[in-house]
Amino acid sequence: MKTVNLLHNPKAGDKEHSEDKLIKLIESKGFKCIYSSVKEKGWKDIDPEVDFLIVAGGDGTVRKVSVALLENDLKYPMALLPKGTANNIGKSLEIAGKEADIIASWHEEHTRKFDVGKISGLDRPMYFLEGFGFGVFPKLMNDMRDGADKKDVSPEERIDNALHVLHDIIENYKAKNCQILIDGVDHSGNFLLVEVMNTPSLGPNLDLNPLANTNDGEFEVILIAESEREKFATYVWDKLRDGNTPFSFSILKAKELTITWEGVHAHVDDEVIKDIKGVVFEIKVKDGAIQFYVPEKQASISNE
Repeated sequence: MKTVNLLHNPKAGDKEHSEDKLIKLIESKGFKCIYSSVKEKGWKDIDPEVDFLIVAGGDGTVRKVSVALLENDLKYPMALLPKGTANNIGKSLEIAGKEADIIASWHEEHTRKFDVGKISGLDRPMYFLEGFGFGVFPKLMNDMRDGADKKDVSPEERIDNALHVLHDIIENYKAKNCQILIDGVDHSGNFLLVEVMNTPSLGPNLDLNPLANTNDGEFEVILIAESEREKFATYVWDKLRDGNTPFSFSILKAKELTITWEGVHAHVDDEVIKDIKGVVFEIKVKDGAIQFYVPEKQASISNE
């Protein structure tokens, strides 16, 4: 019997996702389960007998655990039970369905490596799984903080509200200068949005990156200029109406980037970074730095 360490964000989900119910469900599928809350001290102390980690929470929890593994040079595979609002990481790996079925699938041990972005330029290195960027998304994150803890709002309502706020931001945000080298080529200009992405979507399930492959050793860079403001606002508005509007902006591939942003905010996944004006950021890919349990068809996708 394999031993697993359940790393749980108890604030994600509802009573159906309580500690006791999760442990009981996992053990009913033939695993020995050790429980840790990521909201309490000591959760990073992984028992050496553990075979893999289970991360139950949203994208922020997945990143928190991933960064702890990277910083401590630990190689445990992770199995996801997505319980957040957007679950962009879980969706990028096509992890969906009933929890009981997801848990049972872990016995098949299908795994997939996952690239991570390493950011230099601040006091310490930072890492991202979804994306790193500037412009309207850090602004959106700041504007949405006040309502983040409302318990009576469903994930669907949160995403819908975020898209409404984003639409208003796009219409009013002042484009800023970005000095950016992508694999040594200068693409500098004035932009509403600069995003270095790894997953297909970020934020409120905004599908900005249809070219995404999370283990190809490259990122995709989305640059939306002042001249594309109306087109971008229309894309977000159409997303609100039917949710199926394809993203049709230019996308550049990248392994290494150097970026300086005129503004004062950036975001690293769901974390807003302040006072970054004048900082020279260097971004590199850490190929396949972490590993997830995935459905069989995802495990079969190889680097190209």
